[in-house]
Amino acid sequence: MKRNIMEKRKNDWSILGFGCMRFPTKNGRIDMRETERELAFAIRHGINYFDTAYVYKGSEKALGTLLAKNHWRQKVVIATKLPHYLIYSVEGAQKLFVEQLSRLHTAYIDNYLIHMLPDVSVWKKLVRIGILDWLLKKKASGQIRRIGFSYHGNTKQFIELLDAYEWDFCQVQYNYMDEHSQAGRAGVEYAAKKNIPVVIMEPLRGGRLVNGLPPKARAVFRKADPKRTAAEWAFLWLWKQPGVSVVLSGMNSMEMLKENIKIANTVKMGNFTKRELKIYDKVKQAVNQKIKVPCTGCGYCQPCPAGVDIPGVFRCYNVCYTDNFFTGMREYMMCTTMRAKRTNASLCKQCGQCEQHCPQGIAIRKELHHAARHLENPAYHVINVITGRMFRK
Repeated sequence: MKRNIMEKRKNDWSILGFGCMRFPTKNGRIDMRETERELAFAIRHGINYFDTAYVYKGSEKALGTLLAKNHWRQKVVIATKLPHYLIYSVEGAQKLFVEQLSRLHTAYIDNYLIHMLPDVSVWKKLVRIGILDWLLKKKASGQIRRIGFSYHGNTKQFIELLDAYEWDFCQVQYNYMDEHSQAGRAGVEYAAKKNIPVVIMEPLRGGRLVNGLPPKARAVFRKADPKRTAAEWAFLWLWKQPGVSVVLSGMNSMEMLKENIKIANTVKMGNFTKRELKIYDKVKQAVNQKIKVPCTGCGYCQPCPAGVDIPGVFRCYNVCYTDNFFTGMREYMMCTTMRAKRTNASLCKQCGQCEQHCPQGIAIRKELHHAARHLENPAYHVINVITGRMFRK
């Protein structure tokens, strides 16, 4: 057996976590045999953090079945999520939680997250209906070990959420392309100052920072010194930051699992050289050549009197062109619309206050109009009706 040399940080969690959203499939169903093989390899080589959720189809049940079958429960940390958008009362949360314990074949959840918590207003609503008291009782009884939340949105609202409660941990989207969007570096570093462990999702933007890079960006990495794969550059950018506790990866092939473990076993915290930082800058420039709006996410245009998250809208609009339309649309829904108080582009009142403060000289009103037409299409309105009641109940 290979010696386990993977680094552990906060709470003795492995720095590489196993994202369980997409286990290997066969004939449209989770391939339990292949999944078992990969989980066994992961645990044997030091991975102890496994992230799933109630709404990940078949994931909790598959994970729980394999943990019980192989007597792995005491070797791992299970992170799963409460879909607040599906519950209306403590009774509803309790019913769902009991189902999760049954699926996972466990008496307790190590890390329990409020799934996609959008802002403080939604958190306050959950507190009012008794969810916080319920969570604290579960924690006191040992059925939940740590309480956290996962987040998609801007830095300001993330920091407000961090200050709203004494969280045990949090989970955010973060990578070298999202350094100043989503929770961003400022959010991650703020969490670190509060001693709140940060778990990272989307370190490769769903694989697009490996397989979806434009030719110019791939060429930068190919010619770079030292020689590293695109995945290695992306992971190291995160792991060198002391505020990062765990980086999740949806490893649905043995090849990917082995590569990521190899990278994790060689990482050390510390600063990049000037040459390495220039490589990241060149890759970002190559990716950003496809963007529609040259917004840097500085936030000088905020706050908007109408409530528009201007940097967030432009980031999602740009993702439609740097990545793909579906991804941009999905992130737009999560970051602007699926929240108690919407922040989407069509709220713009054309007052022009934002343009007086934009250091890039962007015609913000015009670009918000374009973004609204592009993103708030007929499909958007259908999805908005379906999800609106869940997120603004």
